[in-house]
Amino acid sequence: MKAIILAAGKGTRLHSEQSDLPKVLRRANGKSLLSYVTKNVSFVDPKDTVIVIGYRGELVEQEMGPSFSYAWQREQLGTGHAVAQAKDYFKDYDGDVLVLYGDMPLFTEATYRGLAEAHVASGNDCTVLTSIVEQKLPYGRITRDADGNFTGVVEDKDCTPEQKEIKELNVGVYAFKSRALFENLENLKNNNAQGEYYLTDVPKILMEQNRKVGTFTIESDIEIVSVNTPEDLAFVEAELKKAEA
Repeated sequence: MKAIILAAGKGTRLHSEQSDLPKVLRRANGKSLLSYVTKNVSFVDPKDTVIVIGYRGELVEQEMGPSFSYAWQREQLGTGHAVAQAKDYFKDYDGDVLVLYGDMPLFTEATYRGLAEAHVASGNDCTVLTSIVEQKLPYGRITRDADGNFTGVVEDKDCTPEQKEIKELNVGVYAFKSRALFENLENLKNNNAQGEYYLTDVPKILMEQNRKVGTFTIESDIEIVSVNTPEDLAFVEAELKKAEA
């Protein structure tokens, strides 16, 4: 298993320009957000972990050191585009890869391990990490057929009133067969409001190719928090302090 950690964002809503740090180097309970993520996915060897960097990426390289590999995303063109920047590291690799985010420090090692193990055991081309939550959060909703099989993700802004009531959310973390991922990043289109290439479209493309897509589900509205605002950062810090107490 290898890993790609997306860590290129500036963190504008965090007012990161005031600290002149990329989002993933903002501190919570004394450590960078990214350091919690790398610790929780440390069952993947650092030499097999590619961190995708962008805004002030040289600071990320300095802080995290030479054990990791780095890929630059020079333009912010979406999550699919970010993952594509790491493709040179996977040219001769035929195994599995976890894709996760450097601004989500509350995911536990048990969750990442569970996703990785379920993916390998099922032989899926893609396994989508989902979470069942009671809160109405602005995440994509997981749709399933009458037999409970995964059928897709509907983005929050595209949901019908009925779909808004779905409690199973897509949290943006995946395991892929490497070749299935990188072959299909080239098939992504940016015909959306943001003009970006979304990683969330890859499972749908794989299903259209009759490849095997499944899910690994947790029940947590805490682990899935990504840090986008000062309020998020305060929440994450409080949770990390609780975990240490």
